[in-house]
Amino acid sequence: MRTITVGHLEHCQLCDHKGLQTILPLGHQPVVQEYLTDKTLHEPETTYPLNLCRCASCGLLQLDYIVDPKIVFPTNYPYRTGLTNMLIRNFRALADILEKKYKLTPQDLIVDIGSNDGTLLHGFKDKGMRVLGIEPTDAARVANKNGVTTLQAYLNKDSAKKAVKKYGLARIVTATNVFAHINDVPALMANIKTLLAPDGIFVSESQYIMDIFKKLEFDTIYHEHLRFYGLKPLAKLFIEHGCSLVDAERISAAGGSIRVFAQKGKHPMSAQAKKLIAAEEAAGIYDGAMLRDWAKRILQAKNDLVALVLRCKKSGARVVGVGSPARANTLLGYTKINDQLLDYACEKSGSPKIGMFTPGTHIPVVDEKHLLSDQPDYALLLSWHIGEELMKILRKQGYRGKFIMPLPRPRIISK
Repeated sequence: MRTITVGHLEHCQLCDHKGLQTILPLGHQPVVQEYLTDKTLHEPETTYPLNLCRCASCGLLQLDYIVDPKIVFPTNYPYRTGLTNMLIRNFRALADILEKKYKLTPQDLIVDIGSNDGTLLHGFKDKGMRVLGIEPTDAARVANKNGVTTLQAYLNKDSAKKAVKKYGLARIVTATNVFAHINDVPALMANIKTLLAPDGIFVSESQYIMDIFKKLEFDTIYHEHLRFYGLKPLAKLFIEHGCSLVDAERISAAGGSIRVFAQKGKHPMSAQAKKLIAAEEAAGIYDGAMLRDWAKRILQAKNDLVALVLRCKKSGARVVGVGSPARANTLLGYTKINDQLLDYACEKSGSPKIGMFTPGTHIPVVDEKHLLSDQPDYALLLSWHIGEELMKILRKQGYRGKFIMPLPRPRIISK
């Protein structure tokens, strides 16, 4: 496999097959975490091609343009895992599952790649295990301050060797919502194998193409997510790098994800993982015609959402956004719903995005407390993947307006 750097791709990121087929063109869009300040709001913005493509050989869905990781994941990257209750619950559950499944002990080392503020590793540390995060952004400082040992670096050959030399080999290596983010796949697999003990387990969590397919989750497509995994191409990837996909399960995190367990050497695949692969094939996610039909349904959902928001605005109503996750910026950018249509977007208190403006669409981001004092007519659920939970919370807190659920079927909710 060739080393993948940055820029336009003609070859598949996993199998190196030449000739990617465009399935869903989303135009040129800015990097989703490049929020703007009062000053940069008036400066030019850089945008990059955002196209979902299919490999006709292995079936992997992927982007055909890679932005420099230093741009996508700068040191001031604003996302903090610990601000999302859904992820906190998911990571606590993962720690419990791995402790029981692999009979982990306090002597075992758990390494998390792209560990952000250390939220995942807290669950293992609370159980008395040794933990180490590898995180390139300033979120590493937050983790270290909170007692989670974290190496501030990109995962590469040097950082992997440094980690092993100082802390030893890992019984578990995790990569939650980052395994599809790292561009050089051969180097990524080599570095994971460097970190792992001979009997170690690599656990990844990535947004699952089956959920993206079923729920029209096109908003999960942005420059951080280079690949969109099904189990079939993942199994091939692990085999090519001397590992085995041994088990997998669907989880609800991030609107629907796949949790995958891999191990060095040749090992049998679980019946559960084989069943999931069969379901993928039956659903048509490796079929070009089915995927093109899926893209048409996304275009219709886009048009329906824009029409709904415009009807609200034409009636004189005020519309705001709830949440400003990365995925929301693909939704807003593709639909062209900007600061002329949304007065503002609300973020949870403590978010570093508060006081800034969304990339491309320039919507001001405010503290969610403002929603309750302002009481706008409509609240567009930009974090719609946790929309049911958000609506209950906001109703309990006193929001009296109506909600707009953008996907998979745009609709107004009055309850």
